[in-house]
Amino acid sequence: MKGPGDILLISCYELGHQPVGIAMPIGFLERAGYAPAAIDLSVEKLDLEKVARARFIGISVPMHTALRIGARVLERVRAVHPACHVAFFGLYASLNENYLLEHGADSVIGGEYEGPLLALVDRLAGGAADAVHPIGGVSQGEERQSPLRAHLPFAVPSRQGLPSLEKYAALEENGVRRRAGSVEASRGCRHLCRHCPIPPVYEGRFFLVPYETVLEDIRNLVRLGATHISFGDPDFLNGPNHSLRIVRAMHEEFPELTFDFTAKVEHLLKHRALIPEFAALGGRFIISAVESLSDTVLAHLVKNHTRADVLDALKIVRGAGMALRPSLIPFTPWTALDDILDLFDFVEKEGLIDHLDPVQYTIRLLIPPGSLFLKEASMAPYLGPLIQEAFTHQWTHPDPRMDLLQKTMSKAVEEGGEEDAMLIFYRLREIALAIREGRSPRRVDVAIDPNRPKPPRLTEPWFCCAEPTENQFAVLDDSEKIL
Repeated sequence: MKGPGDILLISCYELGHQPVGIAMPIGFLERAGYAPAAIDLSVEKLDLEKVARARFIGISVPMHTALRIGARVLERVRAVHPACHVAFFGLYASLNENYLLEHGADSVIGGEYEGPLLALVDRLAGGAADAVHPIGGVSQGEERQSPLRAHLPFAVPSRQGLPSLEKYAALEENGVRRRAGSVEASRGCRHLCRHCPIPPVYEGRFFLVPYETVLEDIRNLVRLGATHISFGDPDFLNGPNHSLRIVRAMHEEFPELTFDFTAKVEHLLKHRALIPEFAALGGRFIISAVESLSDTVLAHLVKNHTRADVLDALKIVRGAGMALRPSLIPFTPWTALDDILDLFDFVEKEGLIDHLDPVQYTIRLLIPPGSLFLKEASMAPYLGPLIQEAFTHQWTHPDPRMDLLQKTMSKAVEEGGEEDAMLIFYRLREIALAIREGRSPRRVDVAIDPNRPKPPRLTEPWFCCAEPTENQFAVLDDSEKIL
């Protein structure tokens, strides 16, 4: 399997970034002498000729949207090339391994997947696909393997065979767009937030990607035209000294390079003394999983922060000259309609309208197989069966108006498309007011300055734990027509 095209890795979705989820395993495979091909379905159509040539296809599913798309890819692959060995890998692979193995996948790999993926390819290349001894971390047939939480020496991600950076999300700042690249400085997370898909796989562990590996990846992205780096770690401040060392070296080598990262509110407060230095080294904004402003909801999610902490974090980040971009899960079984209206009031009062993409107001809690919520008594009154094809457990809000509100707002966001975020914000708030008052929404008529100063942001507006849209499934349309 060392011929060009014998191995095909498919990325289904990585938040608009050039996918490190396949760039890293490509680096492992190339280091071992293989020549894998790649397809990124976030910017490319499914190439059926590449599928037909491949002897091994690996489908990367690091998040829910990617898995939903990947399941449809599996159907296309099996129709075109029934004999090909198909492996799913990534965070959402191991959470859904039973379904995937029962519906056409040959192998499923979760956790630290590059080593097991390489071992699987080596075995298949040697003609020993049915060897007696299982490969650690690789689930096949009736044999289930726990995700590995150890790693081979890291390879530098290989990006030469991926689509160019200009096809992906860019940094938008002061009306100017600049090319962005995404890297990982760590894997996993030390925290156990109940709604997060990482704890069931990593169980509170996290791993640092070696300093030189990260820096070489950044150098390669700069050679490809990146002038902004997005650190894709679940939490960049899980290892604050490691992260700061990388950013210091990056700034010394590329003083004009800017960056963003993700960090918990809890960590922003704990490491507040570091935030000004991150800003001075080129930090533009920080994404933080605020999730809710209701202390009741935050306690159920085990976020380890409060509404008051969110205000403190906002002051810390703004005081350092950076922007805070909250991510949200507004719809949970414990969220009241008044909580949604309170959220809109808070965002308006704190001047955060342009800091949130409108989709954030519509996110509904997902409960995938393995979720920590499945063991929690607090969820039991609302929990329904596993909707396997959607890869999430059904749950029903005790107030039927909330499910109606979520669906109505989601539709409004999709229909709003590229409209001004401020206009969509006031439209969504009017929908919430109308549902509370039992009336039809009124037309929103607000004066909006399209030339107002806006905080820096990436141009990809979706979110890792959101349901995919029909537009995101459109990458499969052409192959479906052919079939």
